[in-house]
Amino acid sequence: MARPRIVIVGAGFAGFAAARKISHLARGGAEIVVVNPTDYFLYLPLLPEVAAGILEPRRVTVSLQAALPGVRQVLGTADGFDLDNRRITYRDPEGWAGSIGYHRLVIAAGSVNKLLPVPGVTEYAHGFRGIPEALYLRDHITRQIELAVNAPTEQERLARCTFVVVGAGYTGTEVAAQGVLFTDELTAQRPELQGKVRWLLLDTADRLLPSLDERLSVASDEVLRRRGVELLLRTSVKEATEDGVHLSTGDFVPTRSLIWCVGVRPDPVVEGLHLPLRNGRLVVDEFLTVPGHPDVYAIGDAAAVPDLTRPGEITGMTAQHAVRQGVAAAKNIAASYGQGRRRPYKHYDLGFVVDLGGLDSAANPLGVPVKGFPAKVVTRGYHLLSMPGNRVRVAADWALDALLPRQGVQLGLVPGRAVPLDSSSPEKP
Repeated sequence: MARPRIVIVGAGFAGFAAARKISHLARGGAEIVVVNPTDYFLYLPLLPEVAAGILEPRRVTVSLQAALPGVRQVLGTADGFDLDNRRITYRDPEGWAGSIGYHRLVIAAGSVNKLLPVPGVTEYAHGFRGIPEALYLRDHITRQIELAVNAPTEQERLARCTFVVVGAGYTGTEVAAQGVLFTDELTAQRPELQGKVRWLLLDTADRLLPSLDERLSVASDEVLRRRGVELLLRTSVKEATEDGVHLSTGDFVPTRSLIWCVGVRPDPVVEGLHLPLRNGRLVVDEFLTVPGHPDVYAIGDAAAVPDLTRPGEITGMTAQHAVRQGVAAAKNIAASYGQGRRRPYKHYDLGFVVDLGGLDSAANPLGVPVKGFPAKVVTRGYHLLSMPGNRVRVAADWALDALLPRQGVQLGLVPGRAVPLDSSSPEKP
């Protein structure tokens, strides 16, 4: 009998964890295939440090070939599912169509930028979901500071020195915290820009990090305000233009930099399944299987997984849940072949860490709040333990950043048209 084929769509936190665990459990007894548009796993939590010039982009990527020996890679983006005939279709990076059959399917397609019906946002804002966006933002910030030096008018100079971050969740808070330190370094030898750089962080919520422990919010708020970041809470963008943004308060902020961090939405590919969705996420049972399709599993941001620790709710779109769901799905797949028994997914949050740059962080490991340098130790230790590779290189970059000034140069590797906010739409001309 031919080996069973297990196909995993997506190699983010959930898909990567599932592939690694299944490979370990199968021990060569199954063909494991990962369909992913890139050949690497991206460690998203450290992406703000790439944008701020602390880490080089390859530090936060881990080769799938190296990390998942024995797992077959298929470079491509899944664009169709035929669940009745157990087959998926995909397109490779050069646009060629392909298909592959499966015995078990794991949908871990992840998420994309959340869009809101705000005029001008898709034209003038940039999201923050991957390496291209981080590299673009790093160049963009550097370029705005360099252009501000020789701006023909004071009005243009101030606009180029103003950076607006929308969304005070995990990503937006870290981007603003790291960004203000980056611009401090960029302007250190430019006396004409002293006191002119302005960072704004907007959110409709009444506090930073609204989905996390309030103590993390308070600690982060203190750090950002101390660095001069303007926190505009209960505030939203009404319209984005080439010259700036109109706010719900009636104010207009001249800027050339609108960084969109309002959150994420499930990858639209799950809509093509024509199966029940909840908040745009594929409905699954507590065993992570799609009702009516026992051979199909869905995990991570793409799945509405029941939260057994909070009856009636679904698990959050966090890396912590994604990794554990990947492991749980792998064990349940093994159980479907007679190895062990399947178990419902249940996980209590172990706490969160927020890296605020410099020597500042906020964390609540196991519910114990810490901030400042002790939190920094916890935060960096957590990231080093969680990364599946590149630990020595990341630690080396951190050490060099503490000893040497950052290189404030723009490489121009990623043009703005290559990172549209709506990643499901064609590139802008």
